[in-house]
Amino acid sequence: MYRFFKPLLFSLSAETAHRITVMLLDAAAAFPPTKALLRRWYTSPDPSLARTVMGLRFPNRVGLAAGFDKNGEHIQGLACLGFGFIEVGTVTPLAQEGNPQPRLFRLPADRALINRMGFNNEGLEALVGRLKKLRETGAPEGIIIGGNIGKNKITPNETADNDYIQCFEALFPWVDYFVVNVSSPNTPNLRALQEKEPLTRLLNTLQKSNRQKLIPKPILLKIAPDLSNEQLNELAEIVQKTGLAGIIATNTTISRENLHTKNTEIEAIGAGGLSGAPVRARSTAVVKLLREKIGTDLVIIAVGGIDSPEAAQEKFNAGADLVQVYTGLVYEGPALIRSINEKS
Repeated sequence: MYRFFKPLLFSLSAETAHRITVMLLDAAAAFPPTKALLRRWYTSPDPSLARTVMGLRFPNRVGLAAGFDKNGEHIQGLACLGFGFIEVGTVTPLAQEGNPQPRLFRLPADRALINRMGFNNEGLEALVGRLKKLRETGAPEGIIIGGNIGKNKITPNETADNDYIQCFEALFPWVDYFVVNVSSPNTPNLRALQEKEPLTRLLNTLQKSNRQKLIPKPILLKIAPDLSNEQLNELAEIVQKTGLAGIIATNTTISRENLHTKNTEIEAIGAGGLSGAPVRARSTAVVKLLREKIGTDLVIIAVGGIDSPEAAQEKFNAGADLVQVYTGLVYEGPALIRSINEKS
């Protein structure tokens, strides 16, 4: 089905195509016969696919990465596509428009995307309202929902902790786990929060609040693929010392090496994070290094270049507990999820 619509979608701008896709998905999920058809096509009902990770029971190991459904608007529809978990966000305390359009670009020759969205979202209050309604009316059965949290562009790094804590407290009743995003390349100076002192302070602040809850929830750190191995080792130590549940590896890269797309086109696109097949090897290498560093105690969720069952299996072999897709979904469509579940 997706292969029929893909040429039409790819004739549109990437952001317009995304809006149309989720609009059609929402419409299909709202009509019981088409909802049932989607679930029949894309969901793998095999109970042996379930995994207990971080104390949570995931229906399967394939999730949707943050960024696809920033505002938690499409969870009902996305749950029909066979995901074991859906990560909403990145959310910031205040709504923000993000960077000027165009800000999302396809690189078909590389099966990749470049984005400089800039944490565009409707803000914390809007997301909390949707998740509260979803939970109270009955969220899709068994689906795990993660909350990816960030800081507003106007918030200086010196007071970023306040933004993250505000998101954490407001979302706590409505999500199953949290992801701390300090690795997007599209918010000025955000990646500076990956440095040892500010990151340790931020994670300790979140964990202090988390431990005061009756039942704390898992918190993971999402990291960039552009870090050196030495920096990765340091981050792994910080995650261990602060008692986080694990790491998501990796976010998008600022690298433009070894692309098939013409340099003139890349230069015309400009700044942004690169995702998709070109990130696959580095993402896998990061997962492998981290697993060797942290042992089996902490969770690793792998994301980056997963566009086939073979690419997913590569991540599992490197030590990932779970995987997430985004760009692979753009190029392969929702059948990718069931394919990974049945073949990996």
